[in-house]
Amino acid sequence: MAKKKSKIKNDKSGVALQVVSVVCVGLFALACLLPFILIVSASFSNESQIMTEGFGLLPKGFSTRAYEFVFANPKMILGSYGVTILLTVGGTIVGLFIIAMTGFVLRRQDFHFRDQLSFFIYFTTLFSAGMAPSYIWVSRYLGLKGSYMAIFLQLLMSPWLIILMKNFAKSVPFEIVESGKIDGAGDFRIFYQLVLPMLKPALATVGLFLALGYWNEWYLSSLYLGSAVDFKPLQYYLYNIINKAAALRGSVAGANVDMSNLPSNTLKMATAVVATGPIIFLYPFVQRYFISGITIGAVKG
Repeated sequence: MAKKKSKIKNDKSGVALQVVSVVCVGLFALACLLPFILIVSASFSNESQIMTEGFGLLPKGFSTRAYEFVFANPKMILGSYGVTILLTVGGTIVGLFIIAMTGFVLRRQDFHFRDQLSFFIYFTTLFSAGMAPSYIWVSRYLGLKGSYMAIFLQLLMSPWLIILMKNFAKSVPFEIVESGKIDGAGDFRIFYQLVLPMLKPALATVGLFLALGYWNEWYLSSLYLGSAVDFKPLQYYLYNIINKAAALRGSVAGANVDMSNLPSNTLKMATAVVATGPIIFLYPFVQRYFISGITIGAVKG
C-alpha cells in the first residue's frame, strides 16, 4: 500500500514537473517570437502614426507603403533574390564539402602533419592582415573586383568552421577508415560513403552557419561589387534602398513637403521581413541535426 502511494506521488510530481517545463518553455518561445511579431506589425503600419504613437503588436494605421517602396522595382528585387539564393546554395554545398574533408583529415591518425596544419589554421584566427591588404589581394592580384567570386570565395570557409568540424569528426571511429582500406576502398570513397553519413549533424550545423553567412552578407558586396554588376545580393540591395530613402528625406527636409507618407522606420522593418523571411523556413528542416550537432561538438575528448 505504501509503495502504491509512493508511486502515485511520484507520478503527480512528474506531471507537475512536465507542466512547469512546458509553461516555462512556452513563455520563453513567446518572448522570442514577440520581437518578430513587432517587426511585422510595424512594417504594415503608417509612418506618421509610428512616429507619434510608437510601435505596437498590431499595425497602427494599416499601410503597405513600405513594401511598395521595397518592391518598386520588381525586376531588381527578384534578381537580388536570385543572386543571393545562388550564392547561398552554391557556397553552402561547396563550403560544406571542403570543410568536411579538411576537418576529417585533421582528425585522421595516419596523417602525420595534422598538428602542424591545425596550428596554422588556428593561428589565422589570432592574427589578421586587415582590410587594406585583403582588398588589395582580392582586387588587384586575384582580379576579382566587380565579380561575384569575390563574395563567393571569401565566405566559402573559415578557420572557426574548420575547427568546429574537426571537433565533430572526433565522433567518427578511425576503425571505419581502416575497414574501408581493408575492403579496397580509396580515400575519397571512404570519405564519401562511410564518413559523410556519420557527419550529418555536423554538416547541418556548419551548413546553417555557412548559409546564414552568405544570406546576410552585404559588406563585401559594398567593397567589391559597387556598380559593376546589375543585380546586387539581397542584403546590399535592401541596404541601398534604406540609404536612398534617408537621402530623399534629407533632401526635402528643408522644403515645405509632406514627408508623412515617405517610409523610414516602417521601411527598415519591411526590409527586415523581406530579408529574414525566407531563411526562417530553412531552420525547421535542420533543427534536429543542428541541436544534436551542437551537443556533439560540445563533448571534449
